[in-house]
Amino acid sequence: MTTALLIIDVQQALCSGEYQCYDIQRVIDTINGLSTRARDKDVPVVLIQHEEKDSPLAHEAEGWQLAEGLETSPKDLRVRKTTRDSFYQTGLGKLLPSEDFERLVICGLQTDYCVNATVRQAHQLGYDVVLAADAHSTVDNGNMSAEDIIAEHNKDLAHLTGATGRIDVMPAADITF
Repeated sequence: MTTALLIIDVQQALCSGEYQCYDIQRVIDTINGLSTRARDKDVPVVLIQHEEKDSPLAHEAEGWQLAEGLETSPKDLRVRKTTRDSFYQTGLGKLLPSEDFERLVICGLQTDYCVNATVRQAHQLGYDVVLAADAHSTVDNGNMSAEDIIAEHNKDLAHLTGATGRIDVMPAADITF
């Protein structure tokens, strides 16, 4: 089974300042552990970066850059996106065709936006998805705390397993490559 690791939107604007996601340093450390294990097994690591004009996430702006402390490798693949879904109008599907890649391990930011949309789309495209339960984060939304949003998405996404693929939600330490 061929696996790839997707690291979604772990960018400066979401890891510091006004839009800093919950418990971000622990989340980055957990992602670094996952990516190190993936690279050690020659599993492709895809760094996905969101961009939005006239915002802290404008292409090449300081906030658009990958977060300080996120470990990367020159071998990592990179994808730029402009919507929540990491597959929509990007080269991700061509980089990781479902006939070659059966399983995607997904982590990153933000739980209720880009992580949620990408997990759902990957599942719909027929990939088996493993969501690293403790390696994604978001911010409070005014109605719910970030902690509750993360817990709710972990629970809800685990119930989406269907005929085309499955979604497993598990701690990063339990994910094997």
